[in-house]
Amino acid sequence: MNNSLTGQVAIVTGASRGLGRGIALVLAEQGADVVVNYVSAEAQAQEVVAQITMMGRRALAVKADVSVAAEVERLFQATLEHFGRLDILVNNAGTSQPKDIFQIEAADWDRIIRTNLTSCFLCSQAAMRIMARQKSGRIVNISSVVGHQGALFGHVHYAATKSGMLGMTRTLARTGAPLGITVNAVAPGCIETELLHETLSDKGVEEMRAKIPLGLGTPRDVGLAVAFLCGEGGRYITGATLDVNGGLYMR
Repeated sequence: MNNSLTGQVAIVTGASRGLGRGIALVLAEQGADVVVNYVSAEAQAQEVVAQITMMGRRALAVKADVSVAAEVERLFQATLEHFGRLDILVNNAGTSQPKDIFQIEAADWDRIIRTNLTSCFLCSQAAMRIMARQKSGRIVNISSVVGHQGALFGHVHYAATKSGMLGMTRTLARTGAPLGITVNAVAPGCIETELLHETLSDKGVEEMRAKIPLGLGTPRDVGLAVAFLCGEGGRYITGATLDVNGGLYMR
């Protein structure tokens, strides 16, 4: 099976660090040119661009807050101006905060919904308009194990967004199928990133590692799953959620 992405152009949102960085690098390894979206960490985004360029691929860093419609439009316009097409969108941008229902304020709720879920809608809408004209495209939404089982402690706004992404994935898969567009989700479990340590603390991360049959995952593990869905292996897969959680949650 040929899973090469040579000649494909991908946008990865939130790609300056963590999962997004890992996904962008794997897509580049498999041949894709990559737009590295970021909102504030320019130096880190340029490091990702440099690593991709060293692989012999093309890369472009684009600053854009993907929760804002005008900035999403600018991101996709920059992509078309630079590369002339778009084949892959990975909706990865997201964040959380360690608050429960008694601590979350309306502003917290709105910020997490915009960052995680509204961004997914806005970027998918922009991508599908381009992909429909091309009659081909792949969209992968980065959800989470909490989208299935809920968050263990607090984080109700985060869990709500990740569940919402799964419903959006299935709906857009039906819309996209006649247009040659597949839409799938990847639901990571505990992946060793800066965000995980910020959320659980170092001690919490070690406790979680001990509870998972395969231990903690890496951003590369998630990137490989995304690349599979974007390659030949994902040709007949749409509306699906691929669990990448090391056995943390089995369904």
